[in-house]
Amino acid sequence: MCGIVGYIGQQGSKEILLHGLEKLEYRGYDSAGIALLNENGVHVFKEKGRIADLRAIVDENVDAPVGIGHTRWATHGVPNRLNAHPHQSASGRFTLVHNGVIENYAILKREYLADVPFKSDTDTEVIVQLVEKFVNDGLTVEEAFRKTLTLLKGSYAIVLIDAENDGVLYAAKNKSPLLAGLGEGFNVVASDAMAMLQVTNQYVELMDKEMLIVTREAVTIKKLNGEIVERAPYTAELDASDIEKGTYPHYMLKEIDEQPLVIRRLIQKYQDENGELTIDNEIVQAMNEADRIYIIACGTSYHAGLVGKQFIEKWANIPVEVHIASEFSYNMPLLSEKPLFIYISQSGETADSRAVLVRTKELGYKALTITNVPGSTLSREADYTLLLHAGPEIAVASTKAYTAQLAVLAILAVVTAKAKGLDVTIDLVKELGIVANAMETLCDAKGEMEAIVREYLATTRNCFFIGRAVDFYVCLEGALKLKEISYIQAEGFAGGELKHGTIALIENGTPVIALATQEHVNLSIRGNVKEVVARGANPCIISMKGLETEEDRYVIPAVHPMLTPLVSVVPLQLIAYYAALHRGCDVDKPRNLAKSVTVE
Repeated sequence: MCGIVGYIGQQGSKEILLHGLEKLEYRGYDSAGIALLNENGVHVFKEKGRIADLRAIVDENVDAPVGIGHTRWATHGVPNRLNAHPHQSASGRFTLVHNGVIENYAILKREYLADVPFKSDTDTEVIVQLVEKFVNDGLTVEEAFRKTLTLLKGSYAIVLIDAENDGVLYAAKNKSPLLAGLGEGFNVVASDAMAMLQVTNQYVELMDKEMLIVTREAVTIKKLNGEIVERAPYTAELDASDIEKGTYPHYMLKEIDEQPLVIRRLIQKYQDENGELTIDNEIVQAMNEADRIYIIACGTSYHAGLVGKQFIEKWANIPVEVHIASEFSYNMPLLSEKPLFIYISQSGETADSRAVLVRTKELGYKALTITNVPGSTLSREADYTLLLHAGPEIAVASTKAYTAQLAVLAILAVVTAKAKGLDVTIDLVKELGIVANAMETLCDAKGEMEAIVREYLATTRNCFFIGRAVDFYVCLEGALKLKEISYIQAEGFAGGELKHGTIALIENGTPVIALATQEHVNLSIRGNVKEVVARGANPCIISMKGLETEEDRYVIPAVHPMLTPLVSVVPLQLIAYYAALHRGCDVDKPRNLAKSVTVE
């Protein structure tokens, strides 16, 4: 979601900040801004829209050795220039950027700032006004910043500059990611290492309820009681070339095409020297000691969890429940005696999932995070981590992370089953290799998918996806992809469920995309297609080789029946991509959405 960058060093902060914000565009945002501090004071530039719109208004004659920047995804107040960050205190002395949500901002405003004029509708402005109030009351800037932090309830990543001191940045974190980057003669802060990879790959993690004092020469971490914390830096394992589009018109298309490579990389990463799939013994032991697995996730990761449930139950013989994180957090079900929690998150920063992790840790339960980002919050705070090894995923609509999640869940299930001594007949290494080959075939069928879009989705206002068994879960993901980037109202349903109400929405010409990859329900889903056709639907059947009929629109290569979700989703990803493209939508940065959802 919102992105933060900060720099303190020599002249040149303007371009470093703008370039850093551009690297955070994938996270989703609706406005952006920077503040530059030089000998002439603070210069604030902010604008609704894209970084390109911000660049257009930044004074080319202004530069500075110190600056902060921000991309905003609106929570409090509509997207406009006034509500964009950075925000300033009443006198203009203090300037601040903030990610997260301050839950008690209205109370703080009423109790401490009743006489202070506010310029925005945001919760963020309360923070910077509080710092100035406490400085005016006689505290040092550091003391005022610390006192303000102790009053805040909610989530925050904050960076503050003082117009009267260009030698320091103040920063802090709680429930929202923030890193310090180390350089020679300069230091930086960022919500994502990707933003500052241009200048450094050395980073220091900041934990919840810690603050940073950042100068050109040093980064000091302190707890809110003033105690200094020593923490070694780590090297961000990112390749700058991985986050470039290359010759692709959009990141999403590039990431769809990378899926075969990701599957092959996962086979390699999770093999031992004998070619056998392997996972850390502690994780396997935790799986086999659990009497029930609880998968916690959101959005695309939730859909991956639904498929993962099938892998774990059918291969490892462990009961699994899959829960939406935002619901589980506030409505926890009755738990089993020995649960293991699995958190699935592309970014590893999903606030709703972290809220559940915090609660289950308090209850003493073990947790495994499956994520694409080493060192992310969910990875650090869980007991165990399995990495997706998918490389940076920039497009808001997840593609390669989803299929990587499925592959890792399959590997986890098979390794766990073998450790239990269960008879697992699938040769997963071989079958995942077949999956990778099938993916390549599907990625080469872009013309076919674009033709389907022209035939079925060119002018439609809605679309239904139907499937049975694991195909149903893939339909949920296909519908999500279509709606989030093309803005077509799309829903996924179990094939037999449409007639229990939703079939009333079928009109002449309504597109219905049906998946048919499972032999045991093949005739049933085809019967459901007949039902919607009888009401005027325009059916598009995507089947698997060996189950196809003459009426099918597209046939995917045959893979192991349990692994069909890894390949059947690829045509749906491409259909969503071309639907968005033909409608003139912003494929990589769809409206109102964010890549890393760091607020509840």
